[in-house]
Formats: sequence, C-alpha cells, structure tokens
Amino acid sequence: MDSVLKETKERMEKALAALEKEFSHLRTGRATPALLEGVKVDYYGTLTPIDQIASVSTPDSRTITIQPWDRNAFGLVEKAILKSGLGFNPVNDGKLLRISMPPLTEDRRKELVKVAKKHTEEAKVAVRNVRREANDDLKKKHKDKALSEDDQKKGEAEVQKITDAYVAKLDAALGRKEKEIMEI
Repeated sequence: MDSVLKETKERMEKALAALEKEFSHLRTGRATPALLEGVKVDYYGTLTPIDQIASVSTPDSRTITIQPWDRNAFGLVEKAILKSGLGFNPVNDGKLLRISMPPLTEDRRKELVKVAKKHTEEAKVAVRNVRREANDDLKKKHKDKALSEDDQKKGEAEVQKITDAYVAKLDAALGRKEKEIMEI
C-alpha cells in the first residue's frame, strides 16, 4: 500500500510541476526570460532554443534583452521572435535585441486568466486520473489477496486525502497566477 501512495504523490507532484511550467509561459505584465523558452531559431539548419545561442536577461520588469553570441545570429533570432506569435517586436541595435513589454489591456488580462483556469482544470483532471489508477491498484491488490479489505479502504481514504491536498495546491497556484496577471 505504501508504494501505491508514494507513487501517487510523485505523479500528482509532476502534475503540479507541469502546471507551474505552463504558468511560466503565460505572459503577465512582467518580462521574464521564460516567455521565450518555446521559441526556436533556425540556426545553421537546426532548430535551436534561443537560450542556447544567446544570453537572455531582464534588466527591468518591462524589458527583455537578448544578446546572441554569434553576430550572424541577430537576424535569425529576430525573425524567430517575430514568427513565434507571441506578439513581440524586437528592436535590434547591433549589440542587443530589446523587447519592450507593452502593458496588458484589461481584456487581454481576462483572456490570460481564462487560459490559466483551463491549464489548472487540465492539471486537476490529471490528478483525478492518478487517483483513479491508485484506487484501481488498491482494488487489484485486494483481489489478489495482497491487501485486506480494511487496508484497501484505508488506502483509498489516504489516496483521497492526497488528492484533496493536491487539488488545493493547484487552486492556490491558480490564485497566485490570477493575482499576478490582474496586477497592474
């Protein structure tokens, strides 16, 4: 039973980590290098993440700077950012690429909150699937006579407690992200 509970916690922790990663890609009013994580540059015929061919930093809360290590990569990086669909317009001054983050409109903030809620709901579904699989494992162990009926019931109750705790963590993460998005 302990192994089932341990695996359940690990898998639910992964769902929480995946949600946090999704949230890092959501644009808030603040500039972060994570916003460019998914952007790939066609660098000498290979799609390469920006952070592997340039240093990405945020000198202030409204600006992202990108400094490619190879002078020839400036145009390629600029093109990749424009094509990414993120809505950024980099300014190339020959030494750095600068991206100024325009303030988000109220409508855009509400859209981002909806997206965050959708990601949270997907994570909750993943947690519930883990719960179902854990309960199935416990039932199978009971059927195979590896667990008594009382232990199976205790295990299912413990799985439910773990599930409730992770759903609360997911809701808390959503609350933090929603507050961050709506902050002006």
